[in-house]
Amino acid sequence: MDLTYPADAETFRTEIRQWLVDNLPTGWFDEGFEMTEEQRAEFNRSWPTKLFEGGWICATWPSEYGGKGLTTMQGVVLAEEFARARAPMRGDFFGDTLVGPTLLQYGTEEQKREFLPGILQGKTRWCQGFSEPDSGSDLASLMTSAVLDGDEWVINGQKVWTTQGHHADYCFLLTRTDPDAPKHKGISYLLVPMDQPGVEVRGITQPDGTAEFCEVFFSDARCPADNVVGGVNNGWKVANSTLAFERGQSATTGYRRFEEEYRLMVEAATANGMIHDPLIRQRLMQYYSKIQILRINGLRNLTSAVQGTKDMAVVVLGATNKMFWSEMHKSAMELALDIFGAHSMLIDTGVESGSWPGAQREKRRDGYPVSSMMSAFFFSRSETIWGGTSQIQRNIVGERVLGLPREPRPE
Repeated sequence: MDLTYPADAETFRTEIRQWLVDNLPTGWFDEGFEMTEEQRAEFNRSWPTKLFEGGWICATWPSEYGGKGLTTMQGVVLAEEFARARAPMRGDFFGDTLVGPTLLQYGTEEQKREFLPGILQGKTRWCQGFSEPDSGSDLASLMTSAVLDGDEWVINGQKVWTTQGHHADYCFLLTRTDPDAPKHKGISYLLVPMDQPGVEVRGITQPDGTAEFCEVFFSDARCPADNVVGGVNNGWKVANSTLAFERGQSATTGYRRFEEEYRLMVEAATANGMIHDPLIRQRLMQYYSKIQILRINGLRNLTSAVQGTKDMAVVVLGATNKMFWSEMHKSAMELALDIFGAHSMLIDTGVESGSWPGAQREKRRDGYPVSSMMSAFFFSRSETIWGGTSQIQRNIVGERVLGLPREPRPE
């Protein structure tokens, strides 16, 4: 690892810090700062516009497509400063992080002109239509179909675990467009409008009362024939690129939310006396050590990207990173339960424990009184699944990265 932040990146850091001070709500950086529900709603409404006006949404994109054309290190500094300030840096996660980069890589010029401005302005909301009830880890077995009818695709099938499906304007959808081709070869990647007849969205209520995941049913839904990204029957290749974007490029910021959780665990263990339990102390230090491994591996990956090298160790690190942090966090949230005690799992006596970085939901439905710590625990159970299960990731690393023999396939 040999990484030096150049002078222009540090100058850029000063610019970003000042912009954040000027644009975040008054008192944001004060200890104990909190917003009311109304203030939070107004912030969520106005912040994407401020990000767009500042040019920070997708700032690493080329300038011809509305970005700032930042260098790799400037992009790293941008992410670091927003993470330091705990300020949202995205208008729409799926648009900024998944669809936008996919369109930059595979989209036609017409598709870029049509869809990228809405992503940059934070005005177009997206959802991901990949998993199906019988096609999760074995995604290539999906059965949702799209048949060309003149200048439109006619879509039928079902998707599940569709985050933001009830709010999205568009779905980036994997469909089978050639039922006679081998299962990886007959898939296409479509951009489908959600507000139309033939699209039904049903929320899936979770243990904490929220319903951010959805089932989506397509019954003769339609999208323009030109909304295929990367070519007809080339969707598997395009989807793998999207999943690679999802698995993360936050080399020097991804570990920070875990450091904050570690701090909260130590604080709670000190307050209730659990810090004197030698097993708890050992597990806390194991968590801390893994966080530092995550931080250092991020720096190694960044060094490789900046210097244009590609040694095998860094390739393996990149392939295993998602497995490492998701399994680490799952164990860490089990540690949190042991620190807070069994009563923390009860909805009527569970402790509130501050704003846990891993808690994905601030507003819970039907008054379900789960604490933010328990919400983070629930979410950690899913992290080894989305973006590719740990089991599938191990197969990929073994077969594609290390060149080990493929597992026997059933007849």
